[in-house]
Amino acid sequence: MALNKASLAILALRLAGKLPLHMAQRVGRVLGSLSAWLPTRSKKITTANINLCFPELPKEERKQLIRSSLRHTGQTFMEIPLMWEWPVERCLGLIREVEGLDLIDNALSEGRGIVLLAPHLGNWELAGIYFSSRYQMAALYSPPNLKDFEDYMIRVRERAGSILVRGDRRGLARMVKVLKNGGIAGILPDQSPGRDSGYAFAPFFGQHVRTMTLASKLIAKSGAASFTTFAERLNDAEGFRIVIRPTEPDIDNGDPVTAATALNLSVENCVRELPEQYQWEYKRFKRPAPGAPNPYT
Repeated sequence: MALNKASLAILALRLAGKLPLHMAQRVGRVLGSLSAWLPTRSKKITTANINLCFPELPKEERKQLIRSSLRHTGQTFMEIPLMWEWPVERCLGLIREVEGLDLIDNALSEGRGIVLLAPHLGNWELAGIYFSSRYQMAALYSPPNLKDFEDYMIRVRERAGSILVRGDRRGLARMVKVLKNGGIAGILPDQSPGRDSGYAFAPFFGQHVRTMTLASKLIAKSGAASFTTFAERLNDAEGFRIVIRPTEPDIDNGDPVTAATALNLSVENCVRELPEQYQWEYKRFKRPAPGAPNPYT
């Protein structure tokens, strides 16, 4: 049964991967608009998150942001098959501009490794392709439940040159080695860590949530530089803009709460640049600080 599910998922991705960008984004916008119109799970979670994170916005502006966010989520959903199935060169051809690349190159010229934090903003799959095609890179990933699908996912994500590693002891040791050799470690920093993972409670958009400490420990242990990055979706299927930003001071602080606070603020700064392109349908606040209410119940 697991094999059948994996095979069907891979087939769907391969079929969707034959679309041109403008058609994939058009379909994505339609799906997102339907999600905004119907009482969907995505709409419910997106609404809860945006109301929680932007209480200062007038009600009508929040409604507009919710609708825009769901349309962008639909576009991201339809772009992922392209990023996984298109040749690497065709994916890279979608990038119209890169801002902040000197930050990366200057750090590497000093012999430092780099921890690159890529939140779920814009098209993070394209950002991964861009950096793994240019630099020695290892990326942390969480394995899906279907083994055959995991094999497919690793194959397509590694085709640009990246090495995918699990977030276990062996994988982390591999990432430290890459960093000490002057490479790049890519991490999605805005996932809610499980109980068995290292975490601290720190503010994100004013809400104290469970936050990973892994990235900060990697930076401190390896002496690496750290930056955030995202691939901004441009209008009318024009392509994307890769943006690189410095992280906040204290992201490598020995105090886990201080470090997690700096990490969350680094992510929040990026999200505030493009709030409509963030993945707001993810339950980022499902593990609040003890005693705080769960906004999704």
